[in-house]
Amino acid sequence: MIIDKTLKYLVAIFLSFGLTYQLRAQESDVGNWLIYIGNKKINSKFNLHNEIQYRNYDAIGDLEQLLLRTGLGYTFKDNSCNFLLGYGYILSENYKDESQKYAINEHRIFQQFTSSQSIGSIKIQHRYRFEQRFVERDFKQRFRYFVSLNIPLKIKKNTQAYLSVYNEIFMNTNTPVFDRNRLYGGVGYNINKNVRVEIGYMNQFFEKNNRDQLNIISFVNF
Repeated sequence: MIIDKTLKYLVAIFLSFGLTYQLRAQESDVGNWLIYIGNKKINSKFNLHNEIQYRNYDAIGDLEQLLLRTGLGYTFKDNSCNFLLGYGYILSENYKDESQKYAINEHRIFQQFTSSQSIGSIKIQHRYRFEQRFVERDFKQRFRYFVSLNIPLKIKKNTQAYLSVYNEIFMNTNTPVFDRNRLYGGVGYNINKNVRVEIGYMNQFFEKNNRDQLNIISFVNF
């Protein structure tokens, strides 16, 4: 069954990452994100989105953020566009100093529009997201624009490996307007028509600094 095979793939991914972590054997300034993104088709128009992100300051074991996201989507225009209404829960653990951390809880509602197109064998995706963020006792709003390229490594019909590049900019509705920008590049592999995995490098730019991230991502369609 698809689900059984998917679980095996996910276990293999995380075991491989565990081996990488053991080889590193020491703390690093490079953070790591383990990401699962799932999509369940209800019918030809509606879909359920589900997502888990486990973000670490180091290779693994020093939690920076746990993100859980879900939503209901509607597909139209020859399956090239999708509108999604979603909810997210985010637990962040920030450092007060070098040894002490404190937790921040956030509940998030978001509206998202995604469109996709192809130029030859290259797939392009645009995503526009508007978020209403309930961060402890504060209320914030934010716009996000994401554009990605999926480029097959070999230009042929049944290509399995590909390059993945994306950029995402975040803009607040209040001051400071600029929130952050994420620039990512990686390599992926289509295991089958329902499962693909990626590993890549992301640099996240803030107003006054930036941070490097290693991303391991799995995409699953049920």
